[in-house]
Amino acid sequence: MASHRKLRAAAVVCAAVAVAGPASAAAWAAPPTAVRAAVQEAVPLAPAPAPSPSPDPFADLTPDEIADRAVTATQSATSLRMTGRVVTDGEALDIDFAVNERDECTGLMKIGGGTSELRRVDDFTYMKGDEAFWRVSMAGQGVPEGQIDATIDLVKGRWLKIAPGQEGASDLSEVCDLEGLLASLDEEKGAPGELVRGPDGEVDGTSVATLVKKDTGDTGDETSAEETTEPETTTVSVSQEGKPYILKMDKTGGEEPGSMTLSEFDEPVDVTVPPADETVDLSKLDEGTSA
Repeated sequence: MASHRKLRAAAVVCAAVAVAGPASAAAWAAPPTAVRAAVQEAVPLAPAPAPSPSPDPFADLTPDEIADRAVTATQSATSLRMTGRVVTDGEALDIDFAVNERDECTGLMKIGGGTSELRRVDDFTYMKGDEAFWRVSMAGQGVPEGQIDATIDLVKGRWLKIAPGQEGASDLSEVCDLEGLLASLDEEKGAPGELVRGPDGEVDGTSVATLVKKDTGDTGDETSAEETTEPETTTVSVSQEGKPYILKMDKTGGEEPGSMTLSEFDEPVDVTVPPADETVDLSKLDEGTSA
């Protein structure tokens, strides 16, 4: 019922190109002091030298080598949080999910002015959306207006419970499949030499290096230039502190622009099962019953 294709697009963005970088330590010079005893008065302190720049942890690495380190580090994460937006067919999907290696997740998605909470635990997926979310999701799937109204009456204020094997279960589970998301990193790096290093920066106060990949859209097809309004550029920000995790991915141009931030690596993800009296089983929904 939800827009599963858009959920898959969000998962793809979360597993975009790859890069990362290790820790660095700032070196500070001690400010000198001087006292001129002969005149019995203190001489003003000399200004402190500017801090020495932190050593570049990637100074001797090529962009491809940086990407390899980043993929290895990020794939080792046992959990993470991903927040951001992806645009598909001109429609924005916002997500904020925490995911762990047991394919459990909890978070929010927003589309078309509507909001839905999603949880996955014990192989079951639970969704609780507001009316705006269900309307835009079902309308996008071509559900008739009358059926939309009837469905909203059944799920209003309740969690929709989706069991393994039911329609939509596999699509929704992709968003909570940490191993699957991270496995895609290797495939998205592109051919050797396609990555270039961009300027360093910061993500949420953490120093980062960046790698940039540009797709000109030139496939040799004469129609490709007309179909692509703007070349796709992916910029990946990489932590230079601690493990070389990917911290942010920005994609401009192309068919699915967006931005995704990764954080809270290896932190516990607490997912609770909604109360039974607040859920409605998808199979009951399909039968048109009320419980």
